[in-house]
Amino acid sequence: MRDIRLLSEPFNPGALIGEFTDANPGLGGVCTFVGEVRSDTGVEALELSHYEPLTLPGMEQLADRTFARFDLMGLLMVHRIGRMQPGEPIVCVSAAAKHRRAAIDAVDFCMDHLKAAAWFWKREQRDGQWHWIEPRNDDYADLARWAK
Repeated sequence: MRDIRLLSEPFNPGALIGEFTDANPGLGGVCTFVGEVRSDTGVEALELSHYEPLTLPGMEQLADRTFARFDLMGLLMVHRIGRMQPGEPIVCVSAAAKHRRAAIDAVDFCMDHLKAAAWFWKREQRDGQWHWIEPRNDDYADLARWAK
C-alpha cells in the first residue's frame, strides 16, 4: 500500500495507522513517526505554505526513492499545510515491512528529507509575531547521512 497525501484539515494519526496496518497483511513490523506542533515553547500557531505544482509530486518522488532503497510492503506519508494550533499533528510517516529495520530506516529517511529538503515554508507565531523557520544545521546533517 502506498498512501501519500497533503491535508489542509486536522487528521487523526491513529485512524490512519490502523487503516495502513490493515492494508498490509503479513507485515513483520510497522514504524510510525507523528510530528505535532510544539505546545510547550510559546508557539501560538504554526503555518505551512507550499508550492502546489512541486509539493505532492515531490512527496511522490520521495516515496519512489524510499521504496527503491528499502524493502517495504507499504508507505504512508501524510503532511499538513495551512495554519495549525499547538498539539495538532503536522506529519505522519509510517512504513510497513517484513522486518523492523527496513521500516525504521524508511521512516527516518522520509523524515530527514521532509525536514531539510521538502517543498514547504514554515513560520511560527510567538507573542503575536510571525517568524520564518529554516531547517537547522542538525537537519542538514541528518539528511547528509543518506548520501552514502
